[in-house]
Amino acid sequence: MPILSGPVLEPQDSSKPSKLVIFCHGYGADGNDLIGLANYIQPQMPDAVFLSPNAPEKCGLNPMGYQWFDFQSGDPATIWKGVLNAADTLNGFIDEQLKNYEISDDNLALIGFSQGTMMSLHVGLRRENSMRAIVGFSGRLIAPELLKNELKSKPPIYLIHGDMDPMVPYQETIEAEKKLSELSLDVKAHISPNTQHSIAQDGLDIAIKFLVEKFSN
Repeated sequence: MPILSGPVLEPQDSSKPSKLVIFCHGYGADGNDLIGLANYIQPQMPDAVFLSPNAPEKCGLNPMGYQWFDFQSGDPATIWKGVLNAADTLNGFIDEQLKNYEISDDNLALIGFSQGTMMSLHVGLRRENSMRAIVGFSGRLIAPELLKNELKSKPPIYLIHGDMDPMVPYQETIEAEKKLSELSLDVKAHISPNTQHSIAQDGLDIAIKFLVEKFSN
């Protein structure tokens, strides 16, 4: 199993962290792509450690970046196998970091972007112990038809998407919200106006407020 690594932002006061936030970047990017978001969140969560690992595979279309799984073949069986392999790797990384920092799932949050959102939702809803929250930007729900039988935990979720996204249509977030609501999950969605495949300021503000609120409960 690949060993993930990437940039880390330790707690603001250099104390032992009591919260763990893991970023899952998008296709063709790397951990540096999202770790900067931690600078906006940290002032309100100074006791959190932020990790942004590189995905396990070199990206097929961008050898300078990484991918959680390859979707270029277009073959559903191959893609699904890649999803499952990436899920095993991400779960292993999560377990390792929870143990390393002596933090429980209840004090863990995942923040994903695009393909990283797909992985965050896939993994976060299938772990035995529920995490504190999931934030997903510009993504979609993978294989929603399988989720009913594979669902193990129900963390609160906020899905955020740009209304002008040319890569992943924002309707994917609307559909994901509907499906997750049908399964009795606490899920909200926000569509950022005039926003393409990126994170707008309004979406970031909503995500930060959501995380702070959930970690305060």
